[in-house]
Amino acid sequence: MDILGSLFKDGGFSPQNFGDLFYPIAVAALVFLVGTVILYNVQTRRLHHHPPLVALQEWLLWTGLAVFGLLLVYCTFKFYFVFVLVTLIVGLAAFIWIRFFRFPPIIEAYNQALRRERFLSQKRYRDPDATIRRSKSKSKASARKRR
Repeated sequence: MDILGSLFKDGGFSPQNFGDLFYPIAVAALVFLVGTVILYNVQTRRLHHHPPLVALQEWLLWTGLAVFGLLLVYCTFKFYFVFVLVTLIVGLAAFIWIRFFRFPPIIEAYNQALRRERFLSQKRYRDPDATIRRSKSKSKASARKRR
């Protein structure tokens, strides 16, 4: 059978036409869809103080919902296999781009801002007396005594 014929096979992407691929792809899409939602919920609760990391998780969530949801739709309604193949390739490319190209510079800039903030905070409170507040009434009273 030729490759082009298998991409547009009558009956679409079904267990009858693609017995060795249908169930693994359908089960993997369902598992990854549920895993994406669970991972998003866990990670956003854990990282809610770090906006770039939450944004990364949101991008991964919406990409996962789109890709794995489409794969389940393709399995349910027996689309041609070419749609399944194109969705897998584009979806995996999107995941790779998001994780390794889009967000690393943003996360690096955020980490540098955190380091700068931590350094300035440590520099400010290096002297132990810097953490002690002087009350205004005591300082005025001591100024009067000195006169």
